Amino acid sequence: MADDHNLTNHFLIAMPALEDPNFSRTVTYVCEHNDEGALGIVINRPSELTLRDLLSHMEIELPASAGRDVPVFVGGPVQRERGFVLHPPGGGWEATMEIDGAVAITTSRDVLEAMADGSGPSRFLVALGYAGWGPGQLEREMAENAWLSGPADPAIIFERDTDERWQAAAALLGVDLSLLSSDTGHA
Repeated sequence: MADDHNLTNHFLIAMPALEDPNFSRTVTYVCEHNDEGALGIVINRPSELTLRDLLSHMEIELPASAGRDVPVFVGGPVQRERGFVLHPPGGGWEATMEIDGAVAITTSRDVLEAMADGSGPSRFLVALGYAGWGPGQLEREMAENAWLSGPADPAIIFERDTDERWQAAAALLGVDLSLLSSDTGHA
C-alpha cells in the first residue's frame, strides 16, 4: 500500500449518511492500516460500563479513593470482550504498540493494573472491541463516501468531551457536519 493512502494515525469520521448502527456519528482512531486491512478504535461511543466496573470484573483491586468512574468505550463491533487502552507512549507494558509519537495502544492486563494503583498513564481511553476491515474494505467504504479521514489529534481522544469528538474531528478538516445532508445523491 502506498504511504500516501495509509490511514494509520488518522481519524475516520462517519459521514451523516452512514446509518450502520455500529458506526453512525462515530469517530474511529485508526491504529493500523496496511495491505491486510485496518484496525481502529471508536473514540466517541461510551458504554454503560465504567473503568471501576471493568477492573472489578477482572478482579483487579482498586483503592476506594481512586475514583475511576470514567466510561469504558465500545471500541467497535469486533471481539467486544477484548480490551484496548489508548494512551501516550511510554510505560513499558507487555503488549504495547506505539502508533506515533503521541499515541500508543496496549492490550495487556498490566496497563490496567498500573491504572488501578495510580502508576498507569495519566491520559487514556479504555475500549472493549474494535473496528476491523479486511483487505480493500476500508478503501471501498472511503470511495463510497462513508467516511471522512484526516490526521488524528490526540487532544480530541484524550481531552475533548465525548459528545464533541465527532464535530471536532471534522472541524480539523474544515468541515461542519451540521451543514452536510444525510441524503445521498448522484449527479
